[in-house]
Order: sequence, then structure tokens, then C-alpha cells
Amino acid sequence: MPSNKSVSDAPIVQFTNCRILRDHQLQREDLWVREGKILNPEKLFFDEKGSADVQLDCKDSIIAPGFIDVQINGGFGVDFSLATDDFKSGIDLVGQKILSHGVTSFCPTLVTSPSSVYHQVLPQISVRNGGAHGAGILGAHLEGPFISKEKKGAHPEHCLRTFEAGAFQDLLATYGCLDCVQIVTLAPEMRRSSEVIRELTKRGICVSLGHSVANLSQAEEAVQHGATFITHLFNAMLPFHHRDPGIVGLLTSDRIPAGRRVFYGMISDGIHTNPAALRIAHRAHPKGLVLVTDAMAGMGLAPGRHTLGQQVVEIDGLNTYIAGTKTLSGSVATMDTCVRHFQEATGCSVEAALEAASLHPAQLLGIEHKKGTLNYDSDADFLMLNDSLYVQATYIAGKEVWRQDVSGM
Repeated sequence: MPSNKSVSDAPIVQFTNCRILRDHQLQREDLWVREGKILNPEKLFFDEKGSADVQLDCKDSIIAPGFIDVQINGGFGVDFSLATDDFKSGIDLVGQKILSHGVTSFCPTLVTSPSSVYHQVLPQISVRNGGAHGAGILGAHLEGPFISKEKKGAHPEHCLRTFEAGAFQDLLATYGCLDCVQIVTLAPEMRRSSEVIRELTKRGICVSLGHSVANLSQAEEAVQHGATFITHLFNAMLPFHHRDPGIVGLLTSDRIPAGRRVFYGMISDGIHTNPAALRIAHRAHPKGLVLVTDAMAGMGLAPGRHTLGQQVVEIDGLNTYIAGTKTLSGSVATMDTCVRHFQEATGCSVEAALEAASLHPAQLLGIEHKKGTLNYDSDADFLMLNDSLYVQATYIAGKEVWRQDVSGM
């Protein structure tokens, strides 16, 4: 057998008998992995005269990029918006548990909180690679407190903030630190929001529009200043109106700067968004749709009372409300459930459903060169799924980190 030692001593693993999601299509090819990256087999054969050290039969599974959840407030009893002494162990627990749902990278999300919470929690969040310990952390998503009182949803009103004279300095003082921040959700109709959007964008932070009463021209102006995302489309914003479609109108706006794509999150849990609304959004702007769970501490737990930051919430089946009200508050859906519901509700292709949870969030965050695809040289974070899109195994950096415990598999 030809030697593989010319380039690297690391073993080469060949995944066979599978359908790989590549270039927007499921293709019957083998997947080659070495040192945590996806290999180009032609280079291996012809340049290195190499071959596989290990072959794994995937038994006709689908292989898709790992899911990326850019809005997750917690889960399994852990609330990212609570400053606790064991915060790090909590984030580790969530990272570990979501592997079974196909999530290989995530953005821990904090809802509107007192400034002291941001100052305590944010220094404890660090960007890191995933592995057997759990999904990778891409950076925090700060949802609020610079949002609209009228569309606060489950966010506590007493913690909401506006931008004062030194708008960006206000934001810095509130959060304390932006080192680990990946996304900030704000309401673009707020005075001085434009300068904040520009400053955040300049620092490589994604600005998302949400919890807002913005009209379309205010939303378009925010995009022209650098905003690229919409937080949970249809939820916590003005409803679509034919004379002024509000933030929703960004999906078909002709005032988006050339070369820019606006992405939008959708909670496809069967509760937050009617299937018809999912279909409308997907058909209007399929390449911008990003599936998010918006999951909270109660995900993975029995119905009852749990927390979402400063609020007490009640879980009844898949419905989650602020205790004593009918105000929706986050979800308890897992990402794999959202992918399956989205595919069923829209009738989209399997490829489109999988890309909405992998490629699109990677493109939103500008990391598609390493995450969200199975292109050569990208990170070998991927899933094995059956035809019904149930996760059978999860791999990070080419190593199995979770497998469905089914005898005979």
C-alpha cells in the first residue's frame, strides 16, 4: 500500500456508502478526513499517492454539515442569562447535550438583563472549538437590552435601555466587554442606532434587527449601515402590512446594498410560526433563511416552571409562556426537530432544510470557509442522518462525539 507519510503522519479516514451534501446536492461520494479537515481525494491519490488508513461503512446514511445554532438561551436546566458561580459548567452541559441533536457550534444567547449580569457572564464565555466535551462556541448573541418596549416579548421591561448621547459608549458600559460577542440584536428605530450599528459592524460583530416597531425604511437604513440579520422573523416585530411591510419587507427589498444578503432567523417549532408563514418567508427569500431554536432552560426537561433570564416561564407541551400570561417566551424545540418540521411544513428539499441549519448560519457569521459545508479543507464537523433526518451520529473535527445507541446499528 502506498505510504501516506509524505504529507502527514495522521490517519486518513474514508467514509463510504453515503450521500454527501455538497454544492447544494446530495451526492453519492465518499468523504475523506484527516487531522480534523475534509480532504480532496484527488490530491491524496495523485499528489501524495496516499490511501485510507480506516474505512467506515455509513450504511447509506446522509452526511451533512453540523448544525449551527445562533440563538439558544440555554437548555437542560441551564439559563445563559443567569449569573451563577458554576456558569462554565452550565455552558459545558448544554454544549454536550446538543451534540445528540446535531449541533456542532452555537452562540450562547443572553436575553435582556441588568448590566451586572453581562459583566459577570460575558467574561466567562470564550470562543472555543468543539470536541468530545461538546459543541464549539462561536461567541455570544446579546438579544437586548436596546430593544422596543412595545415589542419586548419575554424581555423584562425594567431592564430595557435606550441609546443616550454617547450611544456606543452606552452599549460598551452596559455589556462591559465585546471580546466574545458575535451577534447583537437591537431595534433600529431607536435614536442613534445607526452609529451603533456602524461601530459594531466595524468590529466584526453581526447586527440583527429584532424586538422592534421599525418601518421598512428604518430597517433598510439599518442594513445600509451594516445590519445583516433579522431576529426570529415575524415574532416581536410589526406584522406585515401591504403599505409598509416593516422589517419583514427586507426579504424582498430592492434597497439592499449590492453584494449584501440579509439573513433572517426562524423558530420552526410548530408554535412560534404558522407553517404558512414559514412557506411565505422561504419562498420569498430561501437563501436567507436561518433556522434557530431560541431554546431556553426548559428544553429537554419536563413541563412546569423554569426561568428565562429575569422571568419565570411555564412550559406546557411545546408551548412556553411567561408565567401567568399568554406571552410566548423562547422555545423548547431542539435543532433537529426544527429541521424536520421546516422540511415538512415548506415541502422544501432535504438539502434546503439541512442548509438552513448549517450553510446559512455559517454564511451569516462569515465562517463558511471552515464551517457549514463539506468542502475540501473545511472543518470536518458533520452528521450522519437517516432519510427522515433523524441524527444517527455527530462528528467534530472528524471524530465521533455522539452516536445513537441502537443495537444493530
